[in-house]
Amino acid sequence: MFVDVGSARLFFDVVGESLNAATRDMAQRPTLILLHGGPGYDHSTLRPYFDRYSDTHQLIYLDHRGCGRSSGEKETWYLDQWADDLAVFCRTLGIVSPAVFGQSFGGMVAMHYVARHPKEVSKLILSSTAAQFRLDETVKMMSQLGGDNAAEIARQFFSNPSQETYDAYGDVCLPLYSNPNAAAASVFRDRAIERPEVALHFFVDEMARMDMRSEIEAITCPTLVIGGTIDPVTPPICSQEIANAIGDNAHLQMFEGCGHGPHRDDPEGAEKVMRRFLTDHV
Repeated sequence: MFVDVGSARLFFDVVGESLNAATRDMAQRPTLILLHGGPGYDHSTLRPYFDRYSDTHQLIYLDHRGCGRSSGEKETWYLDQWADDLAVFCRTLGIVSPAVFGQSFGGMVAMHYVARHPKEVSKLILSSTAAQFRLDETVKMMSQLGGDNAAEIARQFFSNPSQETYDAYGDVCLPLYSNPNAAAASVFRDRAIERPEVALHFFVDEMARMDMRSEIEAITCPTLVIGGTIDPVTPPICSQEIANAIGDNAHLQMFEGCGHGPHRDDPEGAEKVMRRFLTDHV
C-alpha cells in the first residue's frame, strides 16, 4: 500500500487489525510503527521478527522515502524530511499516539521525529542506533571482531563513502554485524531491496556531522534503548549516550554477545524485554 506525503509516495504494509473484533465494543488496539535501518534497504529486514507482536498491536512497516518501494528525490534524503514524513504519514492515516520502533538508521529517524513532534508518540524503542556516529569506536570494534583489515575498510568507507568502499564494506564488514553463533541472524539482507545511493548520500552529507544528543533531551515519552555488546557499527557507547541524553525517561538494556540488532541475535531475549515495555500500562 502507498500513501502520498507530498513530494513522495511511501510504501507501507500492515499486520494485525486496528479494532479488536473479540471485544464487545471493537476496542482500539495500539499501533506499533516499525522503521527499518539502512538507509537504502527496505522494511523486509525487520520481518518476520516483529510479526509476532501483532497479537497485542497493529503493526505498520514503513519504507523510508527513497528506500525500498517508496519514492522521493535525492534532494529530499535528509533526516528532517524523513522525520516529517512520519508525522504526515500518521496524520494522513489518522494514527494517534503510536509506539515507534527504530532500528539503526530507523532509530535516527525515530529520535529526530520524536524530538520534532514530541507529543505524537506514546512509546519509543531505539535499537542499535546512535545520536552521534562514533567512527573511533566503530574502528575499534571492527578490529576486535574482524582484525585490522575490517577496521581499515570501515575507516575508509565512513571517511570517504563511494560505491567502491560500499562494496568492500559489504563483503568484509557487514558479516560482522551478527553473532556468528546466532542461527540465521545474518540473512536479513538476502531479500532486501538495496539502494546504495541513498546510504552514500546520507553518510556523506549528514551522518558524519550528525549530533542529536542535545536535541533528544526533549524526548519525554517512555523510551527503551537496546543494543548489543559486540555491535561494530553502533557500539555500546552509542546506546549509553542516547540513554544518558534522554535521562529519566529512558531505560537502557544491553544484550551480551549480540551485534547490530538484538532482535536477530537473541530473538527470545529481545522479545521478552520489548514486550514488557510495550504492554506496561497499555
